Amino acid sequence: MKTKLATMAVAAVMAAGPVMADLVFPSLSYRTGPYAAGGIPFADGYADYFTLLNERDGGIGGIMTKVPECETGYNTEKGVECYESTKGEGALVYQPLSTGITYQLIPKVTADGIPLHTMGYGRTSAANGKVFSHVFNYPANYWNGASVAINHLLETNGGDIKGKKVALVYHNSAYGKEPIRTLEELSAKHGYELSLLPVDHPGQEQKSQWLQIRRDKPDYVIMYGWGVMNQVAIQEAANIRFNMENFIGIWWSGAEHDVTPAGDAANGYKSVTFHNVGSDFPVFDDIKTHVVDKGLAAGAGDQIGTVLYNRGMYAAMLAAEAAKTAQEIHGTAQITPAMMRDGMEALEITEEKMTALGMPNFGPSFAVSCENHGGPGLGGITQWNAADKKWNLISDFGPSDMDVILPLITADSEAFAAENNIEQRCN
Repeated sequence: MKTKLATMAVAAVMAAGPVMADLVFPSLSYRTGPYAAGGIPFADGYADYFTLLNERDGGIGGIMTKVPECETGYNTEKGVECYESTKGEGALVYQPLSTGITYQLIPKVTADGIPLHTMGYGRTSAANGKVFSHVFNYPANYWNGASVAINHLLETNGGDIKGKKVALVYHNSAYGKEPIRTLEELSAKHGYELSLLPVDHPGQEQKSQWLQIRRDKPDYVIMYGWGVMNQVAIQEAANIRFNMENFIGIWWSGAEHDVTPAGDAANGYKSVTFHNVGSDFPVFDDIKTHVVDKGLAAGAGDQIGTVLYNRGMYAAMLAAEAAKTAQEIHGTAQITPAMMRDGMEALEITEEKMTALGMPNFGPSFAVSCENHGGPGLGGITQWNAADKKWNLISDFGPSDMDVILPLITADSEAFAAENNIEQRCN
């Protein structure tokens, strides 16, 4: 009843008021540079979903959406410039798509009162809403991803990986280093032996790392890679005949362009995910009808259903649902960034809601709260089938080990609060 009344209030405001300004969702994209192969499909999926809402639904709550795109080239300085040049356009939320850019924007968005959504990347401890008022990283973060990978190893080993050797091959950057502490804590808990193998940007040279893997013979390899680093690692693994079933990438190491260069040798490679794969969802029929067939697609329309297109579309769906939540909370369709922040903090994604959106079982069900900006940290495992040239979700969206992760989040976020004189909220 409450939602119905709020929806009626929104409709009444729309009918009575003047022509509304667009709801603005800037896209900090990277269609150029070393990571363009990942940036292009994400940006296409993000833009196409908002175009779908405009064409099919007349926007969100009767107000059209606008997605100004600013090219960052995955460069931190450019990303900050893009933020500064677009924030005055009424930007409701930023998705910087880079851990480096995220770290620079956290103090800026907090001062400017604009929410930041770093879905599956960025500063993991921003999951603590008591400290990070304007930053959200639901439905999962890098520490959840590391734990989901270890849980998968536990599952395939009857719950016991004591004495097993696990190697982490990681991008030698803030992003790549994110899971180390978690994997160390989980190693102490489960008794596996962890080795660390950094790979310098952009990642084309990995001979020494894979020679070490060939020599040390780890039972499993976990990878936190990005861009060409992923392709090279998978090819190097194939060269030393490493069992692909025992090679698991984080979600930024599990797209089509990561595995296809290795051909059949990549068969069986796995990746952690926080959303589903493939194009077998009703929403894609709507995108074809209302976006692609009308010539309104952000790209060539050939990326639909690919992993990173789906991720961009999923990010846009979560933003749109948060905007609807904000409209309901505040009884107005013309929401501000402050209202959008409230909508993100009260966001609830249920299976029923995803099914109604044409995205059944597309991602985990979760709820956000004042204290918890990261969701429950659920993740699944996908596996590459080289013959079919497709990814398959081979598990449910299962839990990560919050007994280990939550104390790490608390310690890191409280240290940040102390350093920056931030008074904790949600009391």
